[in-house]
Amino acid sequence: MTKARITSAAPAENEPYDAAVFARKYGMSRKAAEVVLSANGPSRTACDAAARSFMEAVARRAKSSHKH
Repeated sequence: MTKARITSAAPAENEPYDAAVFARKYGMSRKAAEVVLSANGPSRTACDAAARSFMEAVARRAKSSHKH
């Protein structure tokens, strides 16, 4: 009997993210994740960069709205 091999290989660069997984990874809503993925996919590098930028913009906006 052969044992199944489980690998922890990283997904390919152009393998699309699952929206729910992506949303959890960056702490954003599923809808926001879907928009980021749609606009920047399938490149995981581009999607990751866009998510970081999006979340930074959200944080800046929240911070500036507290000043008013």
